[in-house]
Amino acid sequence: MSFPIQRPRRLRRTETLRSMVRETSLTPNDFVLPLFVMTGKQQRHPVPSMPGVFQLSVDEVVKDAKLAFAHAVPSVILFGLPEHKDALGSSGWDAHGPVALAVRALKDALPELCVMTDVCMCEYTDHGHCGKLVQSRGQTVVDNDATLELLAREALCHAEAGADVVAPSDMMDGRVAKLRKALDEAGHSEVALLSYAAKYASGFYAPFREAAGSTPQAGDRRSYQMDPGNAREALREVRLDVAEGADMIMVKPALSYLDIITRVRSEVDVPVAAYNVSGEYAMVKAAGANGWIDEQRVMLEILLSIKRAGADIILTYHALEAARALGA
Repeated sequence: MSFPIQRPRRLRRTETLRSMVRETSLTPNDFVLPLFVMTGKQQRHPVPSMPGVFQLSVDEVVKDAKLAFAHAVPSVILFGLPEHKDALGSSGWDAHGPVALAVRALKDALPELCVMTDVCMCEYTDHGHCGKLVQSRGQTVVDNDATLELLAREALCHAEAGADVVAPSDMMDGRVAKLRKALDEAGHSEVALLSYAAKYASGFYAPFREAAGSTPQAGDRRSYQMDPGNAREALREVRLDVAEGADMIMVKPALSYLDIITRVRSEVDVPVAAYNVSGEYAMVKAAGANGWIDEQRVMLEILLSIKRAGADIILTYHALEAARALGA
């Protein structure tokens, strides 16, 4: 018996056919928009390495969130730019700091918006590291257990302001269990935890560090962020965080770690987020500005690849422009 020659191209002939059989599709509901919030009013400072991204005062954060929400982007994540920095990052749990103020303003203006907050010390410490520094074996290192106490204070501050989701990005061991316990004991059991479970020590973060003012003053973060060569370790980190109570987990960066997203997606049954980080965004913007690529097409292709790899949620600076491109 002979069989007809298979011709997959038949289903690619028209856009209608292509859309009917498309396995993975993007919608604005997939996106979370990162926003950098500072003190003051009517402040909108451009980030040179991230065209279209700004450091925003609380009133401007509300404006941008409203615009994104109007285009069906359901969530934002806030990063704080404090007026004061110290060795412990005490501005991170300031109830009158920019993040807490922005959370309250956003929940007043847009009750249905899902407001996430980044929980880490690097934006608030004068040394730029993600926790308390101590001397150990002749080296300056981040004290893991002492940092957990600081992270818990920050998470509680955000929860009390009204955050829907707190997202620890510090990569300290045991932080998910510590934050879950602190939130529950303070009456915030409804606040969800999105853990940066597999966060790699990446060169793609440089524009973010300019935007957030979080570049380490000495050394780097390789002793607590993951080595880019490791994949099995990512699964171990993810399993630990889920066991400690993470409601969602994240892989960061996204584009160079699509294989990790796929492996993590097959490992856990909680939602998987991926962070399309600042360096990935900046490269698209630079190449687009030089006319080297079709910027919108490449942007959507990258975001689609992240979702196809297995991400349920994509944190991306492209969120608003992608939503517009998708017709929302």
